[in-house]
Amino acid sequence: MKIGVPKEIFEGENRVAMTPDSALQLQKLGHECLIEAGAGAKAGFSDAAYEAAGVKVVKTAAALFKEADLVAKVRPPSDTETKRLRKDQTLISFFYPAQNKELLELANKQGATVIAMDMVPRISRAQKMDALSSMANIAGYRAVIEAGNNFGRFFTGQVTAAGKVPPAKVLIVGAGVAGLAAIGTSTSLGAITYAFDVRPEVAEQIESMGAEFVYLDFTESQTDGAATGGYAAPSSPEFREAQLKKFRELAPEVDIVITTALIPGRDAPVLWTRDMVEAMKPGSVIVDLAAERGGNCELTKADEKIVTDNGVTIVGYTDFPSRMAAQASTLYSNNIRHMMADLTPGKDGVVNQNMEDDVIRGATVTHDGAITFPPPPPKVQAIAAQKPKEKARELTVEEKRANEVAAFKAQTRNQVTLLGVGAVLLLAVGLVAPASFMQHFIVFVLSVFIGFQVIWNVSHSLHTPLMAVTNAISSIIILGALMQIGSGSYLVILLAALSVFMAGINIFGGFMVTRRMLAMFQKS
Repeated sequence: MKIGVPKEIFEGENRVAMTPDSALQLQKLGHECLIEAGAGAKAGFSDAAYEAAGVKVVKTAAALFKEADLVAKVRPPSDTETKRLRKDQTLISFFYPAQNKELLELANKQGATVIAMDMVPRISRAQKMDALSSMANIAGYRAVIEAGNNFGRFFTGQVTAAGKVPPAKVLIVGAGVAGLAAIGTSTSLGAITYAFDVRPEVAEQIESMGAEFVYLDFTESQTDGAATGGYAAPSSPEFREAQLKKFRELAPEVDIVITTALIPGRDAPVLWTRDMVEAMKPGSVIVDLAAERGGNCELTKADEKIVTDNGVTIVGYTDFPSRMAAQASTLYSNNIRHMMADLTPGKDGVVNQNMEDDVIRGATVTHDGAITFPPPPPKVQAIAAQKPKEKARELTVEEKRANEVAAFKAQTRNQVTLLGVGAVLLLAVGLVAPASFMQHFIVFVLSVFIGFQVIWNVSHSLHTPLMAVTNAISSIIILGALMQIGSGSYLVILLAALSVFMAGINIFGGFMVTRRMLAMFQKS
């Protein structure tokens, strides 16, 4: 099969659906690769690089559409491009069928099969083809960079000879792929980061990345958010009011707001209203990643950057992935390659449009002269949402002290019980065993007891970084072996020597492993 990639004609689009590296992988699947001249130039891929990878460079888009069996694009096709499609030809691109019904009908009229990369179901097996997540990851990262470019201060706090600089406060609305990427970038730059999502089950992910989850005083369950294919579900009016109330409280405090909230097939919900913008400090920045779908901020203008009367900058660019064209093209072309691997399971270059396959069926919007959108729910659902953990109530000082006393008493009882049982066992053994055996047995018991106590009393939180040293310290039992190595019994001497050998490995090995672990954190 001949796979052709035309130059993107959407204004400002710098990405390309095939890179030289992905072309090599597609050829291994049995396909021939074509590309329009100059299609990869804006992403940093020259025609010469494609030719070196075995790709045929075609002069015009019309010639490419005529020769290719399958056309791969980034943006949805224009009417002109759609009219170039023919029967038994396949198009793979972002398509947004819910918003482009006329384009969908036109493609179906042409008799082409259309696979929409934005319709790939969010199930585990399809993650490698999830182009929305690939692009959202880049958009989330780039949003923080754009915010920093328009923000007049450091992200991180600093104490200098000239004075103290407080850290920036960043609020990220929505903890999907883009939101999590923004959280990771913001925290790594040193900002105090807050994040909100209508799915409280993501609080653990947010907090694990160093941000603080914004809780609402609201009892409505939002645990069905993943039921719509991994996206957040629409909220009730009551929940929305509680949400807006919380945002109004945060607006005067935060310096940067990054909004990422989108629901498939719907316009972006307005979450940051005009009065919230007016309440923000001069110099604050809002980056609206939902600008292409109307925007989460009431004042957002798509593809524009505006400054309000009170000095708040609102960035409404819709081409964040395109601003990192080389990286975005690499990830997107890999998504295309994985899709082609599923479409050609025989590795012979022959497409098998298996409509029983969850991924292929979910992404296919027209096929065999029929519109197949919307698809049925996948047989394998997205990962089920977990019930949110109830936030534990913080204990008072008196309650903490009472818990500590109770734990100490319980531990003391356990130790007294163990010592009593041990004493009884020693007495029983002493009544029947010779004196020479008891001498060795007592040393053995004491060694085991000391080693056990050394390890058991180390906090669990210290075991991971200090496990090697802890093992070395536990080898204090080597003292018991050294005491026995001078015994007259050959059996005891042999066992003691083995004990010294094994404990020595534990000691020296423990410190060697620790040294190597610490070296990983040293700057070269």
